Amino acid sequence: MSAIDLLTHLPVRLLPDPSRVVIRPFIPADDQAPFISPNQSRAQRITDRVLGLDKAEVHCGLTHFTQSLAKHHRDVPQVLLRRFHEVNGLVIDPGSIDAEQSLLVGAYFSEEYSFEAGALFNPSIVPHPDQTGLVPGDVRILLSLRGIGEGNISSVTFRTGLWSAKGEVKIDPPSVQAISPRIKAIPGGAADDPGVRLFCEEARDPSEIVIFPVTPAQRHGIEDLRLVRFVDDDGEATYLGTYTAFSGAGIRQEILRTTDFVTIDLTALRGPGTDNKGMALFPRLINGRYAMLGRQDHENIWLQVSDDLYSWDAGVKIVTPRYPWEFVQIGNCGSPIEIDEGWLVITHGVGAVRNYCLGACLLDKNDPSKLLARLPEPLIRPDTGDHDGYVPNVLYSCGAMVHQRTLLLPYAIADSFTTFATVPIDRLLEAMVRMPTTR
Repeated sequence: MSAIDLLTHLPVRLLPDPSRVVIRPFIPADDQAPFISPNQSRAQRITDRVLGLDKAEVHCGLTHFTQSLAKHHRDVPQVLLRRFHEVNGLVIDPGSIDAEQSLLVGAYFSEEYSFEAGALFNPSIVPHPDQTGLVPGDVRILLSLRGIGEGNISSVTFRTGLWSAKGEVKIDPPSVQAISPRIKAIPGGAADDPGVRLFCEEARDPSEIVIFPVTPAQRHGIEDLRLVRFVDDDGEATYLGTYTAFSGAGIRQEILRTTDFVTIDLTALRGPGTDNKGMALFPRLINGRYAMLGRQDHENIWLQVSDDLYSWDAGVKIVTPRYPWEFVQIGNCGSPIEIDEGWLVITHGVGAVRNYCLGACLLDKNDPSKLLARLPEPLIRPDTGDHDGYVPNVLYSCGAMVHQRTLLLPYAIADSFTTFATVPIDRLLEAMVRMPTTR
């Protein structure tokens, strides 16, 4: 049986939409030598110019900006006032000014950002927190996606939808508005590098939430969130997701944590096992410990275990390149999925001409360091004429899910847009080759 014949491709495509914008903080670049002012920062000079306007000029300018922003955003005065309070006393000298001046200063330190203008790709998928009101066999889904905007900066955005008992996937139209979350520093990471808490209570559905870079370690992007619904031994569920923070000079792994997608924590991971991309958490404790897959050496899949969700050692190598379509490297595409037969892992393999194919393997349920079986052929490979885009010949996913013995696999094409396929679990397992026992 050819693994490539197992798929049912679904007529769903998620394309980037440049009209979707969010208001995010803006800080103008400061003076550079030899033009450094000994008296005032550039931000203070801008503020002083605003405060030098008369009341009519302030009112006219504020009216123009708020009317323009209202096309895409709710509660614009509230957003601008919050931005003023974020810079007052921190970026600029503290001062008490009237309401309209405060809003206009806030506007000068804000910008509209088209967070998915360039691409919408590398999806992961989990069951939606709200499964009420559905007919038997249907499941409501929540997708995370990587959006590329101005400056090639990556942010995280979300979509919701329904996977019906008939096998159809319908994605809800995203909101025309996106909210800028309130941001608060929280303990975590290094002493001088705390985590952040995002408050997204203004969002009316997850598609309005945009997680854009907010710390120096994330400055150039938050990439490839791998969401998982983690169920603790007491039955309590938490949504966790590892992602890559890119500073422009280096990368590190961080983790998202939420129970409701209203309050979201972002915290750095620690330890020698967190210095590369591709970490993905198992959906429950294994033998009383957290477990994670990763790609520490750029080439193989590794298994890590830890007593601490935030600290990870290097682990042990468990899956290596074996077939030509994965000779360059093999990696996991998201969190392992628990099925009766073991842990199903969707993989990516890189072969000749830097083709990225998707595959799958099966790990032992009690000891996931044991590789039981793997696909000898790609589950999906780049297809001439359909897989052109920003990065040609690349197929990639950051997570799949199983419902009623069917795999739903969202995946990205050419680092540009997202589509979906389904695979019967039984046929997928039949197509795998059993691995010899080595220990």
